[in-house]
Amino acid sequence: MIRNPHGASDPSVFTLPHDTSVQAGAFMRSDYDETTITRAWETVLEGDYQARVSASPVRSTIHDSWYRCADSGIDAQRDHAPIETDRDLFEARARSSSELLQAAARPFAMIGRMLEGTGAMLVLADKDGVLIDVIGDKRTVFDGKDIHLGVGGKWTEDVVGTNGIGTALWTGEPVFVHAAEHFCAGIKRWTCAGAPIRDPFDGKIIGVVDLSGHPDIFRPHNVALVTTAAREIERAMADSQTAERTRLLEAFLASANNYRASDGLLIVDRQGRAIYHNNVPFAEGRRLAEGLLQDSLSCRSPELTGSGFLDSLAKDLPEAMGNCDVCPLKLDGNIRGAALVFQKSPPGRMVAINRRPSDRSRDASAAIVGESAAIRAAIDVACRAAETEDITSLLIEGETGVGKELFARLVHAGSRKSPDSPFIALNCGAVTKELFGSELFGHMPGAFTGAAREGKAGVFEVADGGVLSLDEIGEMPLDIQPFLLRVLEERVVQRLGESRSRPIDVRLVASTNRDLREEVSAGRFRRDLFYRISAVTIRIPPLRERGEDSLLLLDHFNRRMADRRNIDPLDFTSDALDALQAYTWPGNVRELRNVVERLHLLARRTVVDRHDLPVEIIEPVDGGGMVGTEAAVRSFADAERQAVISALAAEQGNLSRVANRLGISRPTLYRKLEQFGIRRSFG
Repeated sequence: MIRNPHGASDPSVFTLPHDTSVQAGAFMRSDYDETTITRAWETVLEGDYQARVSASPVRSTIHDSWYRCADSGIDAQRDHAPIETDRDLFEARARSSSELLQAAARPFAMIGRMLEGTGAMLVLADKDGVLIDVIGDKRTVFDGKDIHLGVGGKWTEDVVGTNGIGTALWTGEPVFVHAAEHFCAGIKRWTCAGAPIRDPFDGKIIGVVDLSGHPDIFRPHNVALVTTAAREIERAMADSQTAERTRLLEAFLASANNYRASDGLLIVDRQGRAIYHNNVPFAEGRRLAEGLLQDSLSCRSPELTGSGFLDSLAKDLPEAMGNCDVCPLKLDGNIRGAALVFQKSPPGRMVAINRRPSDRSRDASAAIVGESAAIRAAIDVACRAAETEDITSLLIEGETGVGKELFARLVHAGSRKSPDSPFIALNCGAVTKELFGSELFGHMPGAFTGAAREGKAGVFEVADGGVLSLDEIGEMPLDIQPFLLRVLEERVVQRLGESRSRPIDVRLVASTNRDLREEVSAGRFRRDLFYRISAVTIRIPPLRERGEDSLLLLDHFNRRMADRRNIDPLDFTSDALDALQAYTWPGNVRELRNVVERLHLLARRTVVDRHDLPVEIIEPVDGGGMVGTEAAVRSFADAERQAVISALAAEQGNLSRVANRLGISRPTLYRKLEQFGIRRSFG
């Protein structure tokens, strides 16, 4: 693993580094000799680690990056980056970067309009090198998909070698990487220039702006362009943060009637960052304030809402401060921060929160929106199973889109032995049959063709001491299942090509949208493995069985989308609400969320009436495989088939949009069509 020594650079350094500008200015097209650079690259691959920078025909930035990549065993023949295919995971990532996305919206819109026809594209990556926004020349954006240079692609050095995004993240400086200077052969037909974006609050790198395209777009001043864009984003973030902190202070003064100037006060924003502290009366409190200012408090949880945020904050307080008063601070109806008050008088309107052992489970369950008896029962089973150490594996059953991963995280929250116990998720439907053993159990160097030079730990090892979530476990190849059963029973794992066993302490949470009993009967899933993982089974009810939870979720997604876009929530007429509640939601919570997002993007007014809703909601068709209001669902497979047919009809057979609507990959959709014998043609 390549580690970045510059991740905590001086926050005051926001200017274009001198060395980079000199290199960019000196690097002209006439100076670029692809043959010479390729020979130098081959020398690195041959293991000549003694070559000195001064003797190398390539720039020091590229030279150093190549050797980092070679030392780390990166596949030099790789032709694409890995990509996040789980829509829920990616959307969670986008939500955690919402501040960055909002700040980048204006400069991206301005630059994006000028890139059409230029052969260039502008991309925005988060702090982990995952692309969260792409704009620019349509043809180039399309070509970028071949190497996963699109939303969801991960472009850090440690996975795809030298490139504008990953190398900028590693060095903490603007860089350009032209054609043959890339480490991986399959990416050498591209050129790119990236500049890191730093949080104005603490100077830490939170993302990268990158300009990419085919080699003929290269100009030395590309670095200056992306650097300017990065500075513009930082300025927008600084303005937004300043405005929000001012509003939080005003919200505290307006709500804390019993606060006195002699009381100790610490105000934090939603990221757990201290924006104001005064009269903290004892040393423990001062250490907390310093820790917050240094970004060391573990309560940075932008995904938590309501009391969950307050509980998370209180949970991380030192024991000496456990009984301080916590005042929620709301902006536009949503909790955006909190004030910690160390009062010498009765707390008055403040809310006192004490830590309890069950806080973690309660916080995680707060992320599951719903009050119906069916969903509360499922949450109760998950919490009780998590708290029972003897239960080492359990099965979560539910249709596509019901929120199975939220329940897996709930189990993790209730069972973790320490705050940093790992939660590792693997989607079995996204792993090729050939790589299953390596992904699960790991491998030794040279165990098979293409194996990492230094070997690799599997997900069981990585999850040691925590929870491993195996989604779509029904997709696991039959010949791999006996090895999984052995690991679960013996609590040891052997890497491929290795003889020794490694002990593991992992709780397995398997999830599926299939009826595994039918899979067992059909011979596609081992009976002994099914009984091993299903000792405790949590069935997540589909949305159609949850009564008025659909309206609660509608309000939740409506407010979240409005907050993300900094606008007022939409209003729904009674007719629209009746139609939404009567609909059977074959895509469940994910479909409801997509409908709300579509309404926010396409609505021409702030009031949503029945005729504004998608046609499949206001005109449900019964029969012929379509899901009607009286449709009977006999099994998960039946419901899954109905959801696929409904999505095909709604998207007029466009398989890309169908897969996106259902939240699955196109290969998985093809398997579903074949499994259920569904024809593509509709209408």
